[in-house]
Amino acid sequence: MGEGLSFGERIDWQAPWLQPFASLGKRLCASPDWRVALNRHAEDACLQTETGHPIAFVPQECLPFGTAYEAYIAHSGKVPTRENLHDFFNALVWLHLPRTKARLNALQAWYIHHRQAEKGARGTLRDAATIFDENAALLVTSDASLVDDLRRHAWTDAFLKRRSTFGTEWSVLLFGHALMEKLVTPFKAITAHAWPILVEDSFFGEESASQIARIDRAAASMLNESLTTRHFLPLPVAGLPGWWPAQDASFYEDDLVFRPQRIKP
Repeated sequence: MGEGLSFGERIDWQAPWLQPFASLGKRLCASPDWRVALNRHAEDACLQTETGHPIAFVPQECLPFGTAYEAYIAHSGKVPTRENLHDFFNALVWLHLPRTKARLNALQAWYIHHRQAEKGARGTLRDAATIFDENAALLVTSDASLVDDLRRHAWTDAFLKRRSTFGTEWSVLLFGHALMEKLVTPFKAITAHAWPILVEDSFFGEESASQIARIDRAAASMLNESLTTRHFLPLPVAGLPGWWPAQDASFYEDDLVFRPQRIKP
């Protein structure tokens, strides 16, 4: 792998959703040995599981047969990592949001341990943790009414009317690595599971690295054994200001993407 990752050229680091990850992501893609580079950054940042095991990215073959992926990470600190987009983005999220990744892993491992007698049973917590890990977007806002607008699928109020305040009163940081993988070849209907984080107005005047660290701490502190899928909000990411071309009023009338709220009978 002397010329860097084979799939690195497929990633558009200029895409707005990848801007927080672009600097490190580009360096990793260009590294002669990307796994060595990953582990160097993990060591420098003192990444670890909640139980104190240092995080290391290892080949998929290191995962023992019959051992759950999440349990293996929790007990060893070793993250099985294949050379593909999915696992590359997973590692990139570990490097940027390590507290939240460690908290999710701890929840998943805890659940596996306590439900190991019920073979094949995933349960609400593990399903919700997996959705968070794979498809979450962290919705950071100083305006609590935005959360209400998304909950009631008021897309024009959420996106179009707030267009001028995106980045100064609210923003979105991707977390789910499957979501990031889908956005390598973006299409309009991609929908994230949004996790709202309320902040004060001054947050948006901070440097990017400080913002990411604060988001990481906040998200990790919110995750516990009561996590369910009801905690998420739908977020069609193409609706975010500047994340898709030609976002006029008619753009948000596409109800195949911006679906109306279901009215319960």
